[in-house]
Amino acid sequence: MTDTLTMLGLESSCDDTAAAVVRRSASGAEVLASVVIGQTGLHDAFGGVVPEIAARAHAEKLDVAVRQALDDAGLTLNDMDAIAVTSGPGLIGGVLSGVMCAKGLSAATGLPLVGVNHLAGHALTPRLTDAIAYPYLMLLVSGGHCQFLIVRGPQDFTRLGGTIDDAPGEAFDKVARLLGLPQPGGPSIEREAMGANPKRFPLPRPLIDRDDCNLSFSGLKTAVLRTRDALVAEFGGLTRADRADICASFQAAVCDVLADRMRRALARYLAENPVTPCVAVAGGVAANMAIRARLEAVAADLGAQFVAPPLKLCTDNAAMIAYAGIELFEDGVRHDLTLSARPRWPLDTSQAALVGSGKKGAKA
Repeated sequence: MTDTLTMLGLESSCDDTAAAVVRRSASGAEVLASVVIGQTGLHDAFGGVVPEIAARAHAEKLDVAVRQALDDAGLTLNDMDAIAVTSGPGLIGGVLSGVMCAKGLSAATGLPLVGVNHLAGHALTPRLTDAIAYPYLMLLVSGGHCQFLIVRGPQDFTRLGGTIDDAPGEAFDKVARLLGLPQPGGPSIEREAMGANPKRFPLPRPLIDRDDCNLSFSGLKTAVLRTRDALVAEFGGLTRADRADICASFQAAVCDVLADRMRRALARYLAENPVTPCVAVAGGVAANMAIRARLEAVAADLGAQFVAPPLKLCTDNAAMIAYAGIELFEDGVRHDLTLSARPRWPLDTSQAALVGSGKKGAKA
C-alpha cells in the first residue's frame, strides 16, 4: 500500500451533487471534507427526480462542490494524488456531468483519473468507516438497487441475489406518493410509522418461501394501493391513523423480507468459513433504523459482526467514491480522457442481469 494517498471524489449519479476529499495512510482512512448539495426543492413539484433537471443542476453545482470540499479540507488540487468520479450506473445526464467535470480537472492538472462504479462506492463504505477485512457480506439497499454481495476486493464481487423488480427505496417512494407523503419516501414513511400499528394490515411478504436470496417489492407496493383504495371506498377517505398504520405495516413487511433474505444470504456466506465473519449494509434505505435493527438481530443470531455506516454515508455522497477510488488506484486502475459515462454497470459481470429495471438502471 502506498504510504499516503489523497483523493478528490465526485458523485452525481442521481439528485445529489457531491464532492469530497479522503486521505488514506498506514493509520487508516480519513474523510477530510464531504460536501453534498441536494436537489429536493427542484423536484418536489414532480413527485420524483426529473433526469433533465437533475443533470442541469449537477452541471451548475459540481465546480461549487469541488471548491467547497477543497476549502473545507484546507487543500488544493495540487495536494491530490488522483481524481475519482462516479462513471455509472445512474441517470446518464447526471453521470455524464460528473465525468466531464472530472475529465476537465484531470486535463488541467495532469492528475490521474479513476472511474468508480457507484455501487462499489456503497459496497466499500464499511472499509472506509470500520476498516473491515475482506471477504464480507454486503446488503446494498438503495433507491434503485438491492442486492446481496460477497465482497472479496475492490473489483471482486459475487452476487448472491437481488431484487427482480422494484428496489426497496423505489417502493418507499411510490408508497409515499400513494399516501400523499413528501419525497423522498423513506424518511416520510419512517416518521409516519413511529408509534403506529404494524399488524393492522396483513400485507404480503413476497418470495420468503423461496430457497434463494432474491427479493421482490412490486407486489407489496400494489397491496398498499389496494389497501388504501379499500379504505377510501368504505369510509370515503383515510384518517391520519389509517395512513400511519399503512406505513407501519408496509415498513414491517419490508423488514421481514430483508431479514429473511439476509438470513439465507448470510448462511451461504458463512459456508465459505470467513476468518472474521462480517455483514454490512449500505445505501439510502440503510438509514432506516427499523431495518437496521432487524438486520443487526439476524447477524447476531448467526454469529457475525454487523456494520452499518453513519447515516450521512448511507445516502449518496462523494466520500465513498473517493475512498473506492483509493482502493482502485492501489489496485492499479487508471483511466484517461476516453472514460465513458455508463447508465448500467453490474458489479458481478459473471452473472446475467436480474429481471427488471429501476430508476438508476438495470438490476445487477
